[in-house]
Amino acid sequence: MKLKKGDKIVVITGKYKGKEGVIERVYKNKNKVIVPEINVVKKNVRKNEQMPQGGIISVERPIDVSKLMLKCPKCNKLARIGYLLEGERKIRICKKCQSAI
Repeated sequence: MKLKKGDKIVVITGKYKGKEGVIERVYKNKNKVIVPEINVVKKNVRKNEQMPQGGIISVERPIDVSKLMLKCPKCNKLARIGYLLEGERKIRICKKCQSAI
C-alpha cells in the first residue's frame, strides 16, 4: 500500500467526494484506512458501564484506498505515488512534481 499514516488525502468517489483529511490508521491486509469525519456511520449501543442510557453514536468506518488520492505537500495537487531508489533506501515521490513525499 502506498498511503501511510499522516498523509493528506482527498476522496475522489462516493458520498464524501471532495472531502479532505489526514489518515489516522492503516489496515494493510484489507487495503483500507480510517480518516476522521469521512465514512461516518450511526451505531446503536446497548446499555453498559460507559453509556448507562445506551443510545446512538457516530463511528468512523474504514474506507477503501481506491477511493482516495494523495494531496502532494509540495505542489498541493492530487497526485499518484511513485518510488525512487537511492542506494539502499526506497523513497516515495509525487508523479507530478517529482519531489519526495
